[in-house]
Amino acid sequence: MEKIIENSLQKAYSYTEYKELILNLLKEGRSTGINQNEVLANFTKLNDKRMKRLDKQTKLSENADLKTQNIQKDFTWLVLTESWCGDAAQTLPLINKFAEANKKIDLKVVLRDENEALMNQFLTNGSMSIPKLIVIEKDSNKVVGSWGPRSKKATKMVSDYKEKHGEIDASFKTELQLWYNKDKGINIEKEMVDLLDSMH
Repeated sequence: MEKIIENSLQKAYSYTEYKELILNLLKEGRSTGINQNEVLANFTKLNDKRMKRLDKQTKLSENADLKTQNIQKDFTWLVLTESWCGDAAQTLPLINKFAEANKKIDLKVVLRDENEALMNQFLTNGSMSIPKLIVIEKDSNKVVGSWGPRSKKATKMVSDYKEKHGEIDASFKTELQLWYNKDKGINIEKEMVDLLDSMH
């Protein structure tokens, strides 16, 4: 596992570099990932706008800010993602705010399709669901926690819908994005704070 993580970290982007990568791909009408098509490029464009908006609007609550500042050890927060992923666009800006609040958290972003060995260690019910946040203690290189691809509340929405309709369709994706907009990251933040608590 440590070797897999090491290999992935060599290919990792900072949050800023990741956003630059997306901008450059958009100029060519492309997305990240193995599959390339117009749909994925359009999702990427939409997500780029979302992330820019959330980067401006998102603020940590006082509690989350204090908890983050209390971290004494050095950690790498490694996120597996792809530019077309709607859940990631809603989540990454908030994860980045935690990293900005304490220099002890080093946020790194890697692409799922280029890091299959790592992704296979962190499957959700057998699927390569993203985003996936992996918390690594820098001193020991040990994985001390993980989170993703969604908050428990959003996950329940997804499984309830699948149960009723058999699969996730476009109308549910819209519904989920509306829920994210209304929730304003509150549920994700809460779960991140729980993750911080478990990191001490």
